[in-house]
Amino acid sequence: MASGYVVCAGLQSGTGTGRNTREGKSGMSDGFEDEKQRASAWFRQLRDEIVAAFEALEDTQQAGPFAERPAGRFEVSETRRASEDGSDAGGGLMSVMRGGRVFEKVGVNVSTVYGMLDEAARKSMAARGVPGLDDDPRFWASGISLVAHMQNPHTPSVHMNTRMFWTPGAWWFGGGADLNPCIEYDEDTAHFHAVLKEHCDRHDPGYYPRFKAWADEYFFVPHRGRARGVGGIFFDDHNTGDWEADFAFTRDAGRAFLPAFLPVAERRRDTPWSEADKDTQLIHRGLYAEYNLVYDRGTKFGLATGHDANAVLMSLPPLAKWI
Repeated sequence: MASGYVVCAGLQSGTGTGRNTREGKSGMSDGFEDEKQRASAWFRQLRDEIVAAFEALEDTQQAGPFAERPAGRFEVSETRRASEDGSDAGGGLMSVMRGGRVFEKVGVNVSTVYGMLDEAARKSMAARGVPGLDDDPRFWASGISLVAHMQNPHTPSVHMNTRMFWTPGAWWFGGGADLNPCIEYDEDTAHFHAVLKEHCDRHDPGYYPRFKAWADEYFFVPHRGRARGVGGIFFDDHNTGDWEADFAFTRDAGRAFLPAFLPVAERRRDTPWSEADKDTQLIHRGLYAEYNLVYDRGTKFGLATGHDANAVLMSLPPLAKWI
């Protein structure tokens, strides 16, 4: 991913922000099973809603150079993860649409994984304030990850994910969404951010400015000296001590995605484009790929912990260009 940092496209092992939202929080009960089940079920429900909405968008595409193609449909496959001893360590669903009328490639993945954290992950999390990992290094994580690359260069690519992470001593939520146009339109950026702000404000008026700033920091490409897109929101280590409230906010962060993105896609999908526009898109996709492969901590963590490589690298564009 652009979203390599979630469970299904890789699991994030650290934010590097210096924030410790767990300080002073009590550890969780050993199982926490009801909360895990509810979170996992929600991510699957959100996946189903997004897949249906994207296929409906394909059905209604009646103009442009790809309108005569069959409407795109998602190919769905199961992903499995095994522990070092070969035992079950979870998995999920990888849903990918390729070569559609609107979407050149889009993946919507969900997963629920569990097992033992390795030494590097334990040290990283302990440094962020997660207690008890040396005594009990179990973890559980679930989430949804989405990355869309569009046919029309005027339609922005987009990323979204939300997730929950649990260890015997702590729990937290994370996620966000960001828009990645190669040809920017101020009204698209304004709409995308306004919807995210509206959903954040339902829970805390301080969330949007804080999480927008965090996204601007996280989705910056240092070696290019620029952001990879026009931002959005990003949050991690989110634990106020009230699981119900934090889960409600995480659900709203996910619900914000379709009303934030679909109107932009519908507005731009019929815009005529030139070969120069397409070239601009391919070059921008190179930036996107660089970010994912060089900086995205979740991509690295997902590959290091044995999750399905195709799911981890789902976010990569089908075509890109470097000059």
